[in-house]
Amino acid sequence: MVQMITFMVAILLIAFIVWWFFGKHEGSVADAQVADNKQETTVLVDGGYSPSTLFLKKGIPAKVSFRMNDSTACLSHVVFEKLGIDKDLTKQSVTEIEIPTDKAQEFDYACGMNMFHGKIIVKN
Repeated sequence: MVQMITFMVAILLIAFIVWWFFGKHEGSVADAQVADNKQETTVLVDGGYSPSTLFLKKGIPAKVSFRMNDSTACLSHVVFEKLGIDKDLTKQSVTEIEIPTDKAQEFDYACGMNMFHGKIIVKN
C-alpha cells in the first residue's frame, strides 16, 4: 500500500513539473502608452512578468520599466539576449531599459535562470 501511494505521489509530481516547464501558460498582453513622442510601459515582476507580452510602435523611442515586487533569486535579473542586456533588478525598485524601435522586430527576455519569459514586439 505504501508503495502504491509513493508511486502515485511521484507520478503527480512528475506531471506537475512537466506542466510547469513545458506547458502553455497564458500571459497578459499590453500596448505601451504613447505621449510626447515617446512610449513607456511598466512590467510588474512578481512570480513572473506581467504583462508578459508588450507591443511597441515602430519609430517612437521606448522605455520599459521593470518594477520588482518579488525577492525570488531567479527573477532578480532580466536578460535580453538579443540586446546583450543583463540587468540586476534588485538594485532599485524600478529598472528602466530602453528598447530600440527603429524597425519591426521581437525581443525575448527571461529571468536569470531562463525559467520565466516575456516578449516585446515592435510593430508598425
